[in-house]
Amino acid sequence: MPTAVKTLLTTIPTTNLGTYVQKCISFLKTHNSITEGTVLHGHLVKTGLSSKRYIAVRLLIMYLDTRKPKEAAQVLKEFKGFDPIVHNCLINDHVKRGNVDEARRLFDLMPKRNDVAWTALISGLMKCGRVREAMWYFERNPFRNVISWTAAISGLVQNGRSFEMFKLFRNMFESGVRPNYVTFSSVLSGCVEFGFGMSVLGMVVKVGFEKNVSVLNSLVSLCVRMGEMVRADNVSWNTMVGGYLENKEFDKVFEVFNEMLLCGVTPNISTFSSVLNCCASIASLEKGKNLHGKAIKHGIQFDVFVGTTLTDMYAKSGDIDSSKKVFDRMPKKNEISWTVMIQGLADNGFAEECLSLFEEMRRTSTVAPNELMLLSVLFACSHTGLIDKGLQYFNSMLSVYGIRPRGRHCTSVVDMLSRSGCLSEAEDFIKSMPFEPETSAWAALLSGCNRYKNDEIAERTARKLLELVERNFAGYVMLSNIYALAGRWIDVRKIRRLMRDRGLKKSAVGCSWVEVKNVVHCFYAEDASHCQLAEISDLLELLRLEMQIPNANKQKH
Repeated sequence: MPTAVKTLLTTIPTTNLGTYVQKCISFLKTHNSITEGTVLHGHLVKTGLSSKRYIAVRLLIMYLDTRKPKEAAQVLKEFKGFDPIVHNCLINDHVKRGNVDEARRLFDLMPKRNDVAWTALISGLMKCGRVREAMWYFERNPFRNVISWTAAISGLVQNGRSFEMFKLFRNMFESGVRPNYVTFSSVLSGCVEFGFGMSVLGMVVKVGFEKNVSVLNSLVSLCVRMGEMVRADNVSWNTMVGGYLENKEFDKVFEVFNEMLLCGVTPNISTFSSVLNCCASIASLEKGKNLHGKAIKHGIQFDVFVGTTLTDMYAKSGDIDSSKKVFDRMPKKNEISWTVMIQGLADNGFAEECLSLFEEMRRTSTVAPNELMLLSVLFACSHTGLIDKGLQYFNSMLSVYGIRPRGRHCTSVVDMLSRSGCLSEAEDFIKSMPFEPETSAWAALLSGCNRYKNDEIAERTARKLLELVERNFAGYVMLSNIYALAGRWIDVRKIRRLMRDRGLKKSAVGCSWVEVKNVVHCFYAEDASHCQLAEISDLLELLRLEMQIPNANKQKH
């Protein structure tokens, strides 16, 4: 039995009754196991808390959802007289089961109806195809909010009443009710027959839902189904590509781009920039090269925006030679162009080239250094041991370029000093910061202490890291990783034991991916869902054995 329910069962709520009740409600909301819920119900009866209104409501919903009518009827006895929330639950349940006549009977018996009851009944009648009845109730609904309007609009679309849906959608606007993303998704689904899609898209953009994934999915479906009607329109396709990119729905970006080409729409500079940004985000070199070819075919490869995104894509995919070639051939370069190239060189380990390009920019262009450029420059100095030069750049940030150093810049200086063995200077630098140092700054110092065997500073640093972790639970994982990188395995075990004792676990799942024949394969930590998992595991085992054989031979000699 899970720890959460065990804790509730072993607790006798004498003090902090309100907190205990909230915990029970939260458990019943988030756990779907009828067995655990029934056990908790028994405990709540014993403690006299089962009749608490909000607990009883959650118990009722649990039994209704799991189709336990006898138990639900027993819970209903806890309520004295009419309760609108209970009636809403019962109406919703009958609607879900398709018992719309019983839902309507309960609705008609209510002495006082709220917006939830009205909307549930309208939605239920629409689902059963009883459009006229649904609209009769909608017209008499005193609570015409966005939810009830959307229920009626969605119902008309589901029943193939697109023309009536548009009339109702217009009435909604005229009444002053602002549509939500569900409204627009439904309206876009009904647009094909009358060709109103682009007009609705204008409203979507005006209201600000053009980046909502649900709306984007409906828009893609609309554009594909409309075929010839959207061939000349770039704006709608670029809206979809940009929206999916912002939502990190990278597979959808490529799907929309391919559909766009199939519909005969010619991509423009904005389209290429967005899709190349997508390639950079997932380091998809093959797709990026393919897009580069298309850009050349359309004659836009020298455009400053396309050239910049190509430079960025190649750099993030690890092909720094191609990145540099694209950058060198650009007839015009803006601040972003210089930034991505300088950053790309630094991130790929070309520290000297990064510094050289930065100095070239200062000599030959009117572009002023920005925060990201200077961060890359400090990173490069750190990895080449150029302490004096790095400090010179850091000190000139405010005095020469008017840029106030941020936490990341200061962390780079700490890393630079720590890597070079200047541990006292690094510690003093951290203490002199005008703001709270990043955890990464202390981590860099601890790593330097481990490398240069300075136990005294290491101990002070470790204590500071532990203090930071106490204020931020997410830091436990980071501290465990820091200790592991520093080779402090006893401390790693201590932190992990502390996490177990406090019931904490890592919530973010690690992910790696590899691209094979234009298909990106993702692998998540503790995930066994890949279709070729057995073959991959066998090959990894073979590689592991191959790696062990040379080591065994070395030990013999």
